[in-house]
Amino acid sequence: MFSVALNCSPDHIRGGSCWGRPQDLKIAAPAWNSKCHPGAGAAMARQHARTLWYDRPKYVFMEFCVEDSTDVHVLIEDHRIVFSCKNVDGVELYNEIEFYAEVNSTDSQDKRSSRSITCFVRKWKEKVAWPRLTKEDIKPVWLSVDFDNWRDWEGDEEVELAQVEHYAELLKKVSTKRPPPAMDDLDFTTTVVSCRPAELQTEGSNGKKVLSGFHVVLEDTLLFPEGGGQPDDRGTINDISVLRVTRRGEQADHFTQTPLDPGSQVLVRVDWERRFDHMQQHSGQHLITAVADHLFKLKTTSWELGRFRSAIELDTPSMTAEQVAAIEQSVNEKIRDRLPVNVQELSLDDPEVEQVRGRGLPDDHAGPIRVVSIKGVDSNMCCGTHVSNLSDLQVIKILCTEKGKKNKTNLIFLAGNRVLKWMERSHGTEKALTALLKCGAEDHVEAVKKLQNSTKILTLSWPASEGGARKEGDSEFMNIIANEIGSEETLLFLTVGDEKGAGLFLLAGPPASVETLGPRVAEVLEGKGAGKKGRFQGKATKMSRRTEVQALLQDYISTQSAKE
Repeated sequence: MFSVALNCSPDHIRGGSCWGRPQDLKIAAPAWNSKCHPGAGAAMARQHARTLWYDRPKYVFMEFCVEDSTDVHVLIEDHRIVFSCKNVDGVELYNEIEFYAEVNSTDSQDKRSSRSITCFVRKWKEKVAWPRLTKEDIKPVWLSVDFDNWRDWEGDEEVELAQVEHYAELLKKVSTKRPPPAMDDLDFTTTVVSCRPAELQTEGSNGKKVLSGFHVVLEDTLLFPEGGGQPDDRGTINDISVLRVTRRGEQADHFTQTPLDPGSQVLVRVDWERRFDHMQQHSGQHLITAVADHLFKLKTTSWELGRFRSAIELDTPSMTAEQVAAIEQSVNEKIRDRLPVNVQELSLDDPEVEQVRGRGLPDDHAGPIRVVSIKGVDSNMCCGTHVSNLSDLQVIKILCTEKGKKNKTNLIFLAGNRVLKWMERSHGTEKALTALLKCGAEDHVEAVKKLQNSTKILTLSWPASEGGARKEGDSEFMNIIANEIGSEETLLFLTVGDEKGAGLFLLAGPPASVETLGPRVAEVLEGKGAGKKGRFQGKATKMSRRTEVQALLQDYISTQSAKE
């Protein structure tokens, strides 16, 4: 039987504690260089890791986007950074960047998570903006600006930025009078019970793949296996990446691509960033569920912790805006009240079990029942990971409601750090619309209405982000703009890229029109694309022919108007 560390407070982190985060990657000593880096001479034969970057007054931030990386090496020198690793498929990745300006390598850091490796590089000259990351004015195809985190901080926008960052700091401090659970004690030693060959099906940019590896069973574990609506943890065993954790009866299977000897002592660490995010969302769900039931007798039938947002399915065909607002106000009041969250185990025949909320136990459940309680609010059967006090949630934002299955309603929400990230993305979109529409945020809606009333076609274009036009970030940016402007009655033609070279395009509008025009637009731009539900997007090789696309769209509108 295995046990998993799921809930704790700073007072619980002592001695044999199994709570915290993996240690930050150590920055290589300056004497370590490309000549002694394993395989550096073969760098040209390797693939590059997709890299995002953004600029701040004191630091430059880089994110090497590699999920479940292994064999990670990071070298930061005063004029360059060298990065290498292997991805989940075992492919070697290598990036070497000569910096735009000198940095302080001794005051720079890097941190690894299951999703990426982030580097914080300190500038020698603070408050001097970097127009690009690279020394030479080049645009590698694997490098692009992180639009979600990019913020202008010079000139007239400095005051605005200060206000945004001040608000972000306020959110971070909401009801938090103590530090979050300690992150440096997540070293847990245990024993390998068994190790057997296994396979893991993964899905990436190149489609589905089957990885060969091993299922490792430990005497105890602090890595949570998927269950109860919550995804599994990620982490390492003796610095070997754990790519999946699943429950098999009373055991947890840890999938690795390296075998471990049964009977050997091993050190287990968890990806704290992923764990704490899941804790915030899961405890947030318990709180929302309890409040919705208490205020309006709305029962939760299921929930899903998504990568970017979470959804609670409520047993009601609809909800009013007033109900949503009341639930959001109540849950945030309870966060400010700093209510404790406790975990206890009860036997099946304990009378208290009858008072506990739950939707039943798995058929293969064995042992005591685990109960998670929010003081004075809720008690619920749950196997998941949770915060030890509601103040650790920081804040909850209910984004919207959506129609669910079988006369049910999905309540979409964010908790904790996800609210901060959502705010930054929203602010970035607001700034982009302000630049495009030439008006303040308070006038965006009116400006878009005027555009829709005055024209049936709206064309917008941007130069390529650093790293070229073919970027996932640029595609996402165009879709965000399309969502904000709306395209129910207007044909919206958006492009990102070199005016005379390659780029990306998006055609949005009435589904029937987009279905007809999308392939023709791709043909004119000598590109390829695909679409559905009123959106057609793709890659173009001849962005210089955008005017021909505009003429094509105008002819179509004229023909349709004549028919009407």
